[in-house]
Amino acid sequence: MAKTKAAVFFCQSCGFESTKWMGQCPGCKEWNTFVEEIVDKKTISKGKVNTTVTKPQTLSSIATDEEKRTSSGMPELDRVLGGGIVTGSMVLVGGDPGIGKSTLLLQVCKNLADQHVSVLYISGEESLHQIKMRAKRIGEFTEDLKLLCETNLADIRAVIDREKPRVVIIDSIQTMYNEEVSSAPGSVSQVRESTAVLMQIAKGMGITIFIVGHVTKEGTVAGPRILEHMVDTVLYFEGDRYNTYRILRGVKNRFGSTNEIGVFEMRGDGLCEVENPSEYLLSGKPEDASGSVVACLMEGSRPILIEIQALVCRTSFGIPRRTAAGCDANRVNLLMAVLEKRLNLKLGECDAYVNIAGGIRMNEPAIDLGIVLALVSSYKNRPIDEYTICFGEVGLSGEVRAVSTPSQRVAEAKKLGFTTIVLPKVCLDTVGKAEGVHLVGVANVREAIDTILS
Repeated sequence: MAKTKAAVFFCQSCGFESTKWMGQCPGCKEWNTFVEEIVDKKTISKGKVNTTVTKPQTLSSIATDEEKRTSSGMPELDRVLGGGIVTGSMVLVGGDPGIGKSTLLLQVCKNLADQHVSVLYISGEESLHQIKMRAKRIGEFTEDLKLLCETNLADIRAVIDREKPRVVIIDSIQTMYNEEVSSAPGSVSQVRESTAVLMQIAKGMGITIFIVGHVTKEGTVAGPRILEHMVDTVLYFEGDRYNTYRILRGVKNRFGSTNEIGVFEMRGDGLCEVENPSEYLLSGKPEDASGSVVACLMEGSRPILIEIQALVCRTSFGIPRRTAAGCDANRVNLLMAVLEKRLNLKLGECDAYVNIAGGIRMNEPAIDLGIVLALVSSYKNRPIDEYTICFGEVGLSGEVRAVSTPSQRVAEAKKLGFTTIVLPKVCLDTVGKAEGVHLVGVANVREAIDTILS
């Protein structure tokens, strides 16, 4: 009897399978995540039963050697990866179209090939001629880099078995397909099964595999959420495609910190690393302009100085507009409510626009004090001294709470020439004395405003 086809529904978040559509997924409790796919009803082949039983091991019998790492030739990328590329790991790189994911990985291929590391670049989107044109802008490549245009996983596995490279690039996972799965490439089942096959290759042969993943309009990697759970590291390439600067952020890393970021600049010859992000983020800062203040935040082990801009003006509408770029808009509304309640500022009658210069997004609570000072500076139309910097978390009672690693923040501000540092009063004992800078400890937002905007 001929095999029939059936409709199966998959959850895009967790991969839960159902024979009918459901509004809420029983597995992950997410709403409206089910998509329909047509699959063949195939009989599962009954082969020989594997009678080998794997024996469990004790912790004392397991070797604790350090992971073998290889430098990518890009210190910014090595920082995000936790010190280099781990042998046998699987790395997912996501980002918007045209942001520079393929360019970044092609530069990594060049650096590894220069170290005589065999690399196999597999593309399912571009032809060999297109890759060659892009490679010309980056530089000369050695014979250790080999290119392959293929989307069939069976053929890809045969090539990997024959060539035995140390690093493999898959561009992209949404174009790969497994012949054993009848659904179209890019579907939930195809992405899940393709990733599982590549994971077996990486762990079984000790090959590092980089996977390029497209993102949805919400900013997450397209396909089932289980894709991010299967891989060892998830990197997101962020930034405005019309801006020259890019942020590489690690959101999952089994071999390092998930708070590190790498900063790159897109140029005609590829991506160039930015060793001092604070310097470029503060370039072009206006002088004697109200609503502008410099704040310090921590990304992993690196202190970064950013410029926070605010514009507060009388509204022309019945409901004031509140816009935030680079930070959480709900957090801005909360801080404005604190100012209206604790300082009696009539911000409910004003439009408010907050922006973090440089086109990057930061969510650390330490920028609360900077947002507050920028809003009040614009509201009162009083500029803040350009050599003043601030950091601190603001609570609902208007108190300025402690933040982590204040000493590193003070050292970074001092290195860039700032003379006045506004910080939580409870952090003064941790910082101690700092020569050449004036430390101003504040307990609440009223003290900070009276000190800076008096």
